[in-house]
Amino acid sequence: MNDYIQILKSETILQRLSVIQLISYFGAWFSNVAIYTLLLEMDVSASVISFVAMLHFLAGVVQAPFSGAVIDSLKPKKLMLGIILIELLATFFLIFVTSVDDLMLLYVLIFLKMAAASFYFTTEMSLLPKILPVKKLQKANEMHSVIWSFSYTLGMSLGGFVVYAFGVKFAFLFDSIMFLSAFVLLYTLKMEVDLVHKNENLGKMMQDTFVYLKKEPLAWQLMLLHAFVGLTAFDALVALMVDKYYAGLLATSLALGLLHASRAVGLVIGPMVLSKFLNNRVVVLLFFAQALAVLIWAFVMSNFYFSLLASLLVGLFTTTLWSYTYTLLQKNIEEKYYGRIVAYNDMLFLSSAAFTSFMIGFLATHTFSLEAITSFMAGGFVVGGFYFAWIIKKSALEEIG
Repeated sequence: MNDYIQILKSETILQRLSVIQLISYFGAWFSNVAIYTLLLEMDVSASVISFVAMLHFLAGVVQAPFSGAVIDSLKPKKLMLGIILIELLATFFLIFVTSVDDLMLLYVLIFLKMAAASFYFTTEMSLLPKILPVKKLQKANEMHSVIWSFSYTLGMSLGGFVVYAFGVKFAFLFDSIMFLSAFVLLYTLKMEVDLVHKNENLGKMMQDTFVYLKKEPLAWQLMLLHAFVGLTAFDALVALMVDKYYAGLLATSLALGLLHASRAVGLVIGPMVLSKFLNNRVVVLLFFAQALAVLIWAFVMSNFYFSLLASLLVGLFTTTLWSYTYTLLQKNIEEKYYGRIVAYNDMLFLSSAAFTSFMIGFLATHTFSLEAITSFMAGGFVVGGFYFAWIIKKSALEEIG
């Protein structure tokens, strides 16, 4: 924890960006509870729930092919301000979704909201290597994931109670206010970053990226590795668990909030405990540990209290896997390609998460039990562990430190 504090003290831009992350992520997850609560209250099918979960990730996939070139061509501050404004407006208009007849409006707003969120995230992750030395980059990535996890914990847990007490409209309005405050904080931040590309054609930049990936296969291999972490897209699964097992135990919004919050506690604790032990071979073992944790969750999910503990265990390894595999990619690409490679990396990651969300709904509506679906997801992490071991052996991959 002291390492994170020291980095924040020495890097004033990172300090402000971290505060903005905390506010905007909190607002996003706060209203996410409201979205799934609204869906369950409207008594929609499992396929609709999984489609909404998929939209959260699919939006980032659609904009990724061109977002990287845009990021490498524009000043990051102006771009990020515009993105936050889109998130604010899309969130505010969720207030007008009131019935099944408004599902199309809900789909459009979620798509815009999450496309903007993904665009912002990609912009920031391509910015960090430009403003931080390599030694601080891994810690900054860990700190980013801890902030995400903390916001997730606080947003989901408080969101569950607030939605229960005040309703979904209040949550959407509160979320809008969060984005407004993030906009003000970013607007007042002094940040100048030189552009590597000034007058290059966007089409030429996109074409050049594929030439680079063909020449540097390690880059796309690490992108694929990071995509395995997308198997942790549990939102649709948790919503279906609440509907099937816990509906009679406590209010929907409370069950959703507590389950997500429990997993997020693990997300926060994980990197603080594990970061000092990390190297490439340890991370291979963490993939297998993640698989075991998910498998345990599958066996105990019918019991709410055991499920809370298991979801905490599931979260324990996720943040470390995410931040470590992301840093490996950042370390192994050229600076001029940061925006585009990070965008394509996010596209693969979000595609993995969107596919996971879709398959949860598809299998749930084709007689597969939630326990079986969760076990399939555990198997994916086993494949990820063997794949990373293959990369290490094939490319003699260097350690991050």
